[in-house]
Amino acid sequence: MAADPESEPKPEPNRLVRRKMRTRAALVRAAQTFIAEGNLNAPILEITKAADVGMGSFYNHFQTKDELFQAAVDDALEAHGAVLDTLGEPSDDPVETFTRSFRLTGRLHRKAPQLSRVLLRSGTELITSDRGLAPRAIRDLRAAIDSGRFKVEDPELAMVVAAGALLGLGQLLLDRPDRDDAAATDQIAEDLLRMFGVSAAKANKLAHTPLPSLDDLPPPAP
Repeated sequence: MAADPESEPKPEPNRLVRRKMRTRAALVRAAQTFIAEGNLNAPILEITKAADVGMGSFYNHFQTKDELFQAAVDDALEAHGAVLDTLGEPSDDPVETFTRSFRLTGRLHRKAPQLSRVLLRSGTELITSDRGLAPRAIRDLRAAIDSGRFKVEDPELAMVVAAGALLGLGQLLLDRPDRDDAAATDQIAEDLLRMFGVSAAKANKLAHTPLPSLDDLPPPAP
């Protein structure tokens, strides 16, 4: 019986490919730093210096600075989605899943401040992106609406409300380090659930259910 090619181990990238991957990752991380600082006008030379790579290496991966910055935002969205997937526990209740994702994301504003700043700078892209929180939230919102748990007619408008709340919360937590991020996030989550038609008692319970610890997150890649 012939071996299944899908089951055969794939060869590891050779040294040149690994070096290219490291260079691209360094450029993306440097771009994320500039985005987080709001420095979108930095010249390419300054970005390559921050990444500790040569100018020529930039053009091996990106044609323009805008392309790099878009890759940096996409990478941040993917990282956000990976965190949710790592910490999320399977649940048959889409309302519980939606609430958990919202509450974890709110806490990430303090746990991962650079990721938070990149997401805040990307602004409305967070709402309509096919990466990160948006596709997961839309999925859970639609499931909750279809099951009758959420009394909402338009899941996209519900997503606008939820994402707007998260963006506003993130900015508040960055500007007000004295605020309790967990308490603020849970209060907004509870208010959103009630807005979407969940009873006050159920909303309060869901917004205060124990969460996985963000302390267990792996450190950023070097």
